[in-house]
Amino acid sequence: MLVSTPALVLHGFPYSESSKIVRLLTPEYGVQSAIAKGALKPKSRFGAALQPLSEGTAQLYMKSGRDLHTLADFDVITTRQELAREVPRFAAGAALAEIILRFAPADAHPEIYELVAQQLDRLTVVPKAELDAAGLVALWATVGALGFAPVVDSCARGGHALPDGRVAFSIADGGFVCGLCARGLETSRLAAADRETLVHMVMGDREPIGTLSRKHAAAHRRLFTRFVRNHLADQQDLRALTFWERIA
Repeated sequence: MLVSTPALVLHGFPYSESSKIVRLLTPEYGVQSAIAKGALKPKSRFGAALQPLSEGTAQLYMKSGRDLHTLADFDVITTRQELAREVPRFAAGAALAEIILRFAPADAHPEIYELVAQQLDRLTVVPKAELDAAGLVALWATVGALGFAPVVDSCARGGHALPDGRVAFSIADGGFVCGLCARGLETSRLAAADRETLVHMVMGDREPIGTLSRKHAAAHRRLFTRFVRNHLADQQDLRALTFWERIA
């Protein structure tokens, strides 16, 4: 069956001497694997269209019950080359793509496709000074769309109301915890300003955050990475996410 669908390239790798296997995010068919025959040939019809984070319209020959389909054509709309011009910008986009590739549900979720495309577009144009905040907002919003948003409006352990100001964040419990429940737990203590920043990130609201200092950006990246490893990755290493976390 030949289908035409919007598609976003999450990952690609060589297959044999002339072909390439790509992992595509689509709104109607979820994440799909496809072989682009002849994609590595000098005069391939695909050209440079299948670079990671590119977006376009894919023509796919799909067969029921198969994990690998055939990519007949890819009409590129945007390559997002701006992401590749700065390492921190590309690192944020690659981490987002890795999370979708590893943890997105197999069935159709058009809202996830739209969210990922929007966040990647924002990463291409956001001023460099606001890139740390934009990357964190994009990643937290994506985790939330996958159903793993942290609890930030009440105690994640007991459901109690949270006090104002400084608060504890428990990775194991998946969110803020009140003082009573935090006793004996391994937690990260967030000052009032950092707490407010995290809430904005989880809600996908970048505007109030503005520019993060290098110290605060690094702390928020560590917190996000620990959360993902605990709640999505079962402590497995995610290469793109690790690179994004450590980059200055």
